[in-house]
Amino acid sequence: MKLKKENILIVDDNYDMLELLQRNLKTLNFHTYKASSVTEAIDILKYSSIDLLITDIQMPGINGIELIKYVQEHFPTIPKLVITGFPSVDNAIDAVKSGASDYLAKPFTNEELKKSVKNLISTIDNSSLTLENNRDLSNDNSLEYAGIVGKSKEIVHLVDLIERVKNNRATILIQGESGTGKELVARAIHYKGAFAANPFIAVNCGAIPENLLESELFGYVKGAFTGANETRNGFFQAAAGGTIFLDEIGTAPLSVQTRLLRVLQEKEVSMIGSQKTQKIELRIIAATNSDLYEMSQKGNFREDLYYRLNVVNIETPPLRDRKSDIILLVNTFLKKYGFEYNKPQITISDRAIKLLMRHSWPGNVRELENVIQRMIIMGGDVIDINDVPEYLKYPMPLEKNEFKTLKEIEKSYILKVMAAVDNNKTRAAEILQIDRKTLRQKIQ
Repeated sequence: MKLKKENILIVDDNYDMLELLQRNLKTLNFHTYKASSVTEAIDILKYSSIDLLITDIQMPGINGIELIKYVQEHFPTIPKLVITGFPSVDNAIDAVKSGASDYLAKPFTNEELKKSVKNLISTIDNSSLTLENNRDLSNDNSLEYAGIVGKSKEIVHLVDLIERVKNNRATILIQGESGTGKELVARAIHYKGAFAANPFIAVNCGAIPENLLESELFGYVKGAFTGANETRNGFFQAAAGGTIFLDEIGTAPLSVQTRLLRVLQEKEVSMIGSQKTQKIELRIIAATNSDLYEMSQKGNFREDLYYRLNVVNIETPPLRDRKSDIILLVNTFLKKYGFEYNKPQITISDRAIKLLMRHSWPGNVRELENVIQRMIIMGGDVIDINDVPEYLKYPMPLEKNEFKTLKEIEKSYILKVMAAVDNNKTRAAEILQIDRKTLRQKIQ
């Protein structure tokens, strides 16, 4: 008995082949996801529930064989169908050794594709898929849920909230510091929920100029303004039936806030320049690193819109409040970028981990990911203390409500650097990026 409509991920760098495969699979009543590269495919695999992978072998950068190996390691229950325009015995052997379930050489007929796909789908053990996709957290001391990694009580609570809201269209406001994964949470809500087969449209309101944001969101009709040479749908129309994610909502101008309020109240959208409205059914998830309530009290954000957005409130915890997750995150990024930069066996020393553990991470998970990526690029097979960026080696923790002058902070930092290098002024000057004369003056 089928539990759901099967989701098939197609990976090919040839756009025409992607379109052809998608059309053929849709006629067989499958839902499809498309990716033109291996890295794009891995993102989809993390965020979505995929039942079958179809991938080309020959692709720029990371090839299909490496993707097969990755899926075999991380998603072993997913059957894997390899297609290639360069058939050979060696290719077939490599694919099967890497974990491929079947192999088709281009060009193949629709009947051959249908037969292979249906055979592979029939092998899926739905009970094992359900078990893998809904792991019992009490039996696992770590967690990876739609790309969210951690085992701390903060992450367990966050995942519990996502599970509670994922299958309804209640409006959600995600609040948290920059780099805490607000978009990751929004994607988890969408792709783990009942509307995963429908569009997910992410809009960074702060990245679109104010004079363009309104037309980008709601669309416009031909002649609505200078340059409107055709009628064009906006992001809301594109997200119909699914989820629209409005990041940095606090930067939206008043005109956009007013239109957004109408969408939330009336469930309808009007394009710029049109008197007509169209009903629209979707879920709105907004995110901000600002205090919208405080902004509303100061008149910088509509108070009625704030309450409409804040039906369900989710806060993403800063990394400094869940330091027990750092090692798990480091291992996740080592796997991710080790695979991307062809260093699959890369490891990190205990000494380097200790430095990462004591840092306060003001940039949160994004900062940690960037640091790991840089160390993998610049380092060897084992990341050690010498590969860690200098600014992480000499932290200056401040207690809450403890403030110092710049002169006091500078003095404290110089003394720590000098102690760390056994009073070697040349080395200390290099770390501080000043000359020895300046260093001597500061010491005096």
